[in-house]
Amino acid sequence: MMNVRDYFQNNERRLSGLAPCAVRFILVAANVFLCFSLVIWAQTPASQPSDPNLPWTVTREAHIENELPIRTLETHVRNGNRTLDEQSLQRPGSDGHFEAYQDIEKETVQVNSTSVQTVTRVFGRDGGGAKTLLQTMEEETQMLPDGSRAVRVVSAPDSDGRPQPTRREIAETKKISRDVEETKTTVMLPSISGGLAPSMQIEERQQRAGNNTEFKKTIRLLDGGREWQVNEVRQGTIHQEDNSRTTEETVSHLDYEGKLSEFSRTVSTESESPSGEKRNTVENYSVDMLGTSRDGSLHLVQRVTSTENTDSTAQETVVRQVEEPNPGEPHDGLRVTSVSTVNVRSGPSGAQGSRIVRVRNGSGEFEVFAVDTTKSDNIHVIQVQMRASGKP
Repeated sequence: MMNVRDYFQNNERRLSGLAPCAVRFILVAANVFLCFSLVIWAQTPASQPSDPNLPWTVTREAHIENELPIRTLETHVRNGNRTLDEQSLQRPGSDGHFEAYQDIEKETVQVNSTSVQTVTRVFGRDGGGAKTLLQTMEEETQMLPDGSRAVRVVSAPDSDGRPQPTRREIAETKKISRDVEETKTTVMLPSISGGLAPSMQIEERQQRAGNNTEFKKTIRLLDGGREWQVNEVRQGTIHQEDNSRTTEETVSHLDYEGKLSEFSRTVSTESESPSGEKRNTVENYSVDMLGTSRDGSLHLVQRVTSTENTDSTAQETVVRQVEEPNPGEPHDGLRVTSVSTVNVRSGPSGAQGSRIVRVRNGSGEFEVFAVDTTKSDNIHVIQVQMRASGKP
């Protein structure tokens, strides 16, 4: 949900001027509202209409405390091998009516059975309200006998309005064996000598063995001597058994001594009961804990628990609870800092969803911080999805 993401990024400076308790209140709510919106309203290939040529629309409004509401309009149209997705982000103008301030257009073309081309354009508005191109991303993915190859190029207009590449990525995925897959990505950024030059290397590996999947992601950056140096390593395992799934991941960063040291760890568990209730718990550990200095150990800094139920009327409800330490007493354990409730209901004319985010204020009471409503003429677009992990 790009409107919420942009909102919090653009207000980062404003937050720094608030009182500590107010900053804490808003940052917690930002984390809850942004992360939950990205998960709950995510669209997956399985959420497409049964008729691939049937267009659909989505209207979403986000109301955040003490801020102007934000409206998002989305449309999806498919014609043969060409798909066009458009998103318009709007906010109230001086006359109170909603007006667009950013537009995103994504065009996908199925060139043939093995090749797909995608062009995404981001537009803003100039002083006169005219539509202005801000960024373009072109991507071509080709399926190969032993894997795939993807090339992504991001461009932005220069001072003369001519598009200039600002980033280029080449990702090659190979199937080493039936259970092993590797992806190597090279990221190129503008260099001081002009043009684009390699700046980052990413290597990813997945290996399956029975009910377990091991994954590892290594990021290398160029050091001062123009040599590739490991900067970050993410690795872990996924264990799947019947209706339960457990994911563990550790993240190691390059420290001030130039050595890799463990920075954080995440443990995620998902399960489904015989009655159909789904439950997801994510625990985050970090060497950094608000209110204390580092002591070289990992500490539990957040627990997120989500439960999903469907009633007899087919209404889906998800309740998400976030627990974090009290900055004033960080060693006293976790306490609930926010609660989000999402309801999604489908009917013959489409689907409707709503979300309410309540956050603990400085007095320890929970108050409504944000409300989000969504409706669509496609019953498959709005879906409740609890899995917060982006791991394989």
